Amino acid sequence: MKQLFDQYKKAMVLTSGGVDSTTALGLAVDRLGAENVIALSIQYGQKHDKEIEAAKAVAAHYGVEQLFLDLTPIFQYSDCALLKGSDQAIPEESYAEQIAATGGEKPVSTYVPFRNGLFLSSAASVALSKDCDVILYGAHADDSAGFAYPDCSPAFADAMNRAVYEGSGHQLEIAAPFVDIDKAAVVKLGLELGVPYELTWSCYEGGDRPCGKCGTCLDRAAAFAANGVADPAMAQYEKA
Repeated sequence: MKQLFDQYKKAMVLTSGGVDSTTALGLAVDRLGAENVIALSIQYGQKHDKEIEAAKAVAAHYGVEQLFLDLTPIFQYSDCALLKGSDQAIPEESYAEQIAATGGEKPVSTYVPFRNGLFLSSAASVALSKDCDVILYGAHADDSAGFAYPDCSPAFADAMNRAVYEGSGHQLEIAAPFVDIDKAAVVKLGLELGVPYELTWSCYEGGDRPCGKCGTCLDRAAAFAANGVADPAMAQYEKA
């Protein structure tokens, strides 16, 4: 992973305020310096838009420039459970259980139609305008298991990289540094980098505190447990 940044001078990182994107941001800052990193946060009509506030706190922690896009209108026709316009409930089970229910043949109900494709395409235009030569996003191996989130797969990341590289006249690339490792390994790396996980937000419900029951809450808890540490973000809610 160290070699990943040898060829790049300035990075844009898609930052949602969650564990994976915050780790990607921390990694970029560690390798390139805060002055050579831009955070891009995107609203898309998500129920858990509290994550944007978390993304702001993370960007402020690292002292990086932060930009914002609102792609909400694009997803107005979707009934994805993750979006405010949907009447579907957020599943209260792990991704492994959700994948088992679908037989691994289709995305889970919180898959937003081609979300990462739209994010990366939009980010490419902004990144080129800001003289970046790489866009990082925090997809990891657990995300793409069983077609849960197909726009997090290695094949998708490679295809988007080729498209953006060619479409930018070989000026810009897409990199998914965690695409071959699981969430526990992402957290392990983040702990080594001193990533401020206490500032992050993952829960798909739009409440005042994490529900602890949705897929992302369950997988987040499991990733910290696998590393033998308590989730730093949960301490503030346990004290309340």
